[in-house]
Amino acid sequence: MEIREDDATAPYVADLLDYHLQELQDVMAEHTFALDARGLSASNVTFWTMWDGETLVGFGALKQLDAAHGEVKSMRASPAARGKGVGRAILEHIVAEARQRSYERLSLETGTATLHAPAISLYRSAGFVSCDAFADYLPSPHNQFFRLELSA
Repeated sequence: MEIREDDATAPYVADLLDYHLQELQDVMAEHTFALDARGLSASNVTFWTMWDGETLVGFGALKQLDAAHGEVKSMRASPAARGKGVGRAILEHIVAEARQRSYERLSLETGTATLHAPAISLYRSAGFVSCDAFADYLPSPHNQFFRLELSA
């Protein structure tokens, strides 16, 4: 498996990104904050894809909120790759990059629907803890927030 910094607007990302956005839209409607290809291509966002040979198996992104604070965005394993460590590898890569950038903390927002349970378990196992809303997010029954202190 290989993780590459990549272009979220690349044609080979489109199907998996569309799947990701549609699944979230179906469950969370107006409460989803997932970034589309344009948002994942912003200057303060770094986007990575994960490959198994020539097969795209997942992606994730890191958004810089300020000089000491990053946000995990758009973590997704392809349906065929779920349960095979893709999400963990991408999350570990994002955390390592945040440490390399000397961020003090990483935050993330995710949903409360059943489909989010595996991701929540992954985040908790990586040391993320529940926290209050951050950045421009507002709390709702449809989302929850986590942080990982990197300065410790």
